Amino acid sequence: MTSLTARIAEGVGALPADQWDACAGTANPFLGHAFLSALEESGSVGGRSGWQPIPIVVDGADGAPAAIAPAYAKSHSQGEYVFDHGWADAWERAGGAYYPKLQVAVPFTPVPGARLLLRDPDAAPALIAALEAVTDRHDLSSAHATFVAPDQIARFERAGWLIREGTQYHWQNQGFASFDDFLGALASRKRKAIRKERAAAVEGLTIRHLSGAAIGQREWDAFWRFYQDTGSRKWGRPYLTRAFFPLLGAALGERVLLILAERDGVPIAGALNLIGDDALYGRYWGCTEEVPFLHFELCYYQAIDAAIARGLKTVEAGAQGEHKLARGYVPVPTWSAHYLPDPSFRRAVADFLVRERAAVAQEQEFLGEMTPFRRG
Repeated sequence: MTSLTARIAEGVGALPADQWDACAGTANPFLGHAFLSALEESGSVGGRSGWQPIPIVVDGADGAPAAIAPAYAKSHSQGEYVFDHGWADAWERAGGAYYPKLQVAVPFTPVPGARLLLRDPDAAPALIAALEAVTDRHDLSSAHATFVAPDQIARFERAGWLIREGTQYHWQNQGFASFDDFLGALASRKRKAIRKERAAAVEGLTIRHLSGAAIGQREWDAFWRFYQDTGSRKWGRPYLTRAFFPLLGAALGERVLLILAERDGVPIAGALNLIGDDALYGRYWGCTEEVPFLHFELCYYQAIDAAIARGLKTVEAGAQGEHKLARGYVPVPTWSAHYLPDPSFRRAVADFLVRERAAVAQEQEFLGEMTPFRRG
């Protein structure tokens, strides 16, 4: 380990794509150089966004990155989906400055995955130590790694970071050959409800699945309108810029799946997905015409259709949403890790997390009983 050195890069785009992807791998498209550098190139991060990209790199003996953390200096807590506003308020009431903080995450994207991108797994402790050193030396209140892959959370725990648990809803492919095959695993009442929803949602509409070169300027213009509508209602203003979407399409090609609903040839709603090695990731949705159940159709049922057709194991349809339960998505735990240098602040947050963890466990047990699958 003595041959490893750590540094802060000036952004994902400042690092060679092949070196980044040698650490990130290809299974999860959100962790790749193409996705993260598109955020930078489009102005979705950096500038006055409150997300300043500062990837932390541990170089190996060969001079190439052995490990990378996709890190950002944050001046707010927006676009993270693991809520720490209460922590920020408490710290600032005590006279501290919670921002800036260090965030290890994929911006605006509640997708679990590696937060320690490791070409050399033995470099993981050095990378965590580098995250702590950046936090300490720059007098930051805290460092947060959110939506950490389950197989990495123990690394943070061994380093003394506090661990927080949350819940998402994922659809899991049990070897289904078709959507009807999936419906066959559900209780009769739930099967009938879903069939009724699907029929009502698509009446008078055409549903199109587009990838790669099939997504042109017309389709991106339509989706941008949908995304703006959703973004303005949820967040006040959209997180992503107009330039991001064609950059994403050009960079990821066939790994982008845009599902459009059209009426008389005019797009009225759309859902954007990315395709990983084992999972379909539902990301953004919007519409210009309200149609009952169309959100469920495009974001959940059409995603299941696409996953079954591709033999994918999972559909991850984003954060929150207990309404996903009735549609075959089951509760799964998510994890985050938190480094708080101040001992008093750490103790207070640790006490909170003990209480929160008990509540989350109770909720997950309750939710697990609400799935629509047949008993026995």
